[in-house]
Amino acid sequence: MYSQTLPQMMVEVFKTNVEAPDESARIIGELLQRYPHNRINFDLSDCDRILRVEGETVHTGGIIELMAAIGYECEILP
Repeated sequence: MYSQTLPQMMVEVFKTNVEAPDESARIIGELLQRYPHNRINFDLSDCDRILRVEGETVHTGGIIELMAAIGYECEILP
């Protein structure tokens, strides 16, 4: 019998200035068009307006650039 290795999942957490649920839904849609294999969600109740992205790979630079291009602040939380 052999052991199958499951893919390693990465999680990146970003601080944003997104405020409204309708904004977050639109942003999630845009991010999923570019990164369809990631799980993406917001926690707008957190003081940092968290954007969480999970997947085998997370393209942090591309996410930050896309957020800036559509007018939002976005930085990786340590």
